[in-house]
Amino acid sequence: MAAPLSAAAFLAALRAEGVKVQEHGNWREFNRNHKGPWGPVNGVMIHHTVTKGTDSTVRIVHDGYDDLPGPLCHGMIAKTGVVHLIGYGRTNHAGLGDGDVLQAVIAERALPPANEANTDGNRHFYGFECENLGDGKDAWPDEQLDAIVRAAAALCRAHAWGKDGDTSVIGHLEWQPGKIDPKGPGVTMPDVRARVAERLKHPAGWSPGGTTTYTVARGDTLWSIAASRLGDGARWREIADLNRLKNADDIAVGQHLNLPKK
Repeated sequence: MAAPLSAAAFLAALRAEGVKVQEHGNWREFNRNHKGPWGPVNGVMIHHTVTKGTDSTVRIVHDGYDDLPGPLCHGMIAKTGVVHLIGYGRTNHAGLGDGDVLQAVIAERALPPANEANTDGNRHFYGFECENLGDGKDAWPDEQLDAIVRAAAALCRAHAWGKDGDTSVIGHLEWQPGKIDPKGPGVTMPDVRARVAERLKHPAGWSPGGTTTYTVARGDTLWSIAASRLGDGARWREIADLNRLKNADDIAVGQHLNLPKK
């Protein structure tokens, strides 16, 4: 639990973590604070936009919709890995969610299922919308995934979150019943959290060497992991060799795998 960073400190934290940012208009003062309090903040929430094209997506998350005015996030993470800064303060990104999930985030313990919508998430979470159609087929480029991890880690580092666990970073689907975001090949919240936790073991701005890590999700195979993360399913053998897997089928949900360079 913490007071929100100032806009200047927020920007500085992102840049220190190696995030590429693009500032839009009066983002530092653009918010929905007149609709309710902003803070205390307890974590970071990741979404997908159900849109295509960076310019149009920036306009949408800035302006919002008739029934959901903007700003719709603090930052929009494009497929290029650039984080477009849209607003700062209370934004319309999280809506109502499960209070038990919020308590788990605060305590940095395992998240319960989101069964209720009884707690104001716009008050308690930094929000990043990510450019993606959300149809389960639209790819998440490595540059975008890296920016998600860096942005989330920057805020965890600034608030000293993640020391006793890594559930300070959650997906919209883990907050509100019926939500599915973020969705798509190669992105899971357990993997994002594992990568954030790894970053927090190193100084801000750290970049991994020849390998990255991936957390196995339900339905994964080495072929599907190689296809989604490396761009070539035939590279599954490299993953097997790197992790010294004698049986390529012997992987389990939640298992951390080292991946070679793309």
